[in-house]
Amino acid sequence: MITFFVSIVALVLGYVFYGKLMEKIFGADENRETPAMSMNDGVDYMPLPKWKTFLIQFLNIAGLGPIFGAVAGAMWGPVAFLWIVLGSIFAGAVHDYFSGMLSVKHKGLSIPEIVGIYLGVGTKQFMRGFTVVLMVIVGAVFIMGPAKILESLTPETLTMNFWVWVVFIYYVLATMLPIDKIIGKIYPVFGFALLFMAVGLTVALFVEGYRIPELTLSNLTNFHNQPEKFPIFPMMFITIACGAISGFHSTQAPLMARCITNEKQGRGVFYGAMITEGIVALIWAAIGMAFYNGVGPLNDVMVANKGNAAFVVNEISNSLLGKVGGALALLGVVAAPITSGDTAFRSARLIVADFLSYKQGPIKNRLLISVPLFAVGYGLTLVDFAVIWRYFAWSNQTLAMVVLWAITVYLAQEKKFYWITLIPALFMTVVITSYLLFAPEGFGLSYMVSLSAGLVVALGMAVWFFFYMDRRNNLIASEIVTS
Repeated sequence: MITFFVSIVALVLGYVFYGKLMEKIFGADENRETPAMSMNDGVDYMPLPKWKTFLIQFLNIAGLGPIFGAVAGAMWGPVAFLWIVLGSIFAGAVHDYFSGMLSVKHKGLSIPEIVGIYLGVGTKQFMRGFTVVLMVIVGAVFIMGPAKILESLTPETLTMNFWVWVVFIYYVLATMLPIDKIIGKIYPVFGFALLFMAVGLTVALFVEGYRIPELTLSNLTNFHNQPEKFPIFPMMFITIACGAISGFHSTQAPLMARCITNEKQGRGVFYGAMITEGIVALIWAAIGMAFYNGVGPLNDVMVANKGNAAFVVNEISNSLLGKVGGALALLGVVAAPITSGDTAFRSARLIVADFLSYKQGPIKNRLLISVPLFAVGYGLTLVDFAVIWRYFAWSNQTLAMVVLWAITVYLAQEKKFYWITLIPALFMTVVITSYLLFAPEGFGLSYMVSLSAGLVVALGMAVWFFFYMDRRNNLIASEIVTS
């Protein structure tokens, strides 16, 4: 229990102190006009109150990752707590804050456009395609995930196909209509459900007397049932994605960058939402380890159900909160992916619109972009869920790495303290490279070869960065001398 409470306190203190440092480094100015005020178009750019922008941002980013990912990550044992806390404070929340604030700085631009400003036109073109593909994959994943859970609530009446279509139709409406018409109105309801789920399950866990494993030097080890096939590094760092750091979040940040009315709101909306998601992930990781009376039994249950975290979530909710409370908790679980899937498609629309310089005021313009995106998204729902999830996880962390590099270049160019993102960028470079080379869905190479290659690639990126900055500084110096 001590580890769990210390982790919660650490996340809160991270927001209070490290979040304040991020705000100071960026130089947030409450007197500077935001895009919501200067570019209000009544569709995507419009002022919203701070509580609503925080809630929308939190629900946008809190998909299945901090729930399913945290439950799956708990299979590695208490070491998962360490990654959730440190990842959220020093990587994920930093990534989210600067993603959002750079979008504010650049008039609400989508993340591929921002990456292009700092990493070049070639990277921008790649990121446009890569990010749109990721958004459509996210949308497909977050159609099937909630549909599976809703089916479990209506096993004798409504099928999964029915719920797929219900979720799909909602996504179409949420993507097409102005942000205040559906998203701005329904999210408070979803927020209550998600809050009930997190608080209700935590209280029930302690009332029932379950014991959460402690993180000590003796159990700082790999508890996974297949430790050779699933080493802590990099496998756990990919599995627990959204609960620690997620590239998907950077695609969502511009949505609220177009709605906040004061740059000082950024710390609460962007950094704070990630810390809140870290708390949700911490809760589910703790419940996963405690409910089955240990990490070993959790592994047995996950293996018996072919890694289906939805089964674990369903069993825990119904057992701890009863039939009615369990249904409410599951609705909170459903709310998380639904409120990420709708804005995933919305983000894809805006990215394509930014690329084409296609105004999104007229509804026919929104239709021309949205229809092909939804067609591809629906097609992906016909593919095996487990396959899509694995590729989502890797591509999600790859995007986080690229965005961290873009932020690092921005900070260096502005002569700000760039080490706060350079270190996470290097770390994530090792993670995604070694995972791609080692994982069975990747190249399946040996562990040592994969890890060594990851370190070499990170070293190469570090050399590139310092060479790039040195050359840029020399060019500036020569221009000053010439002038």
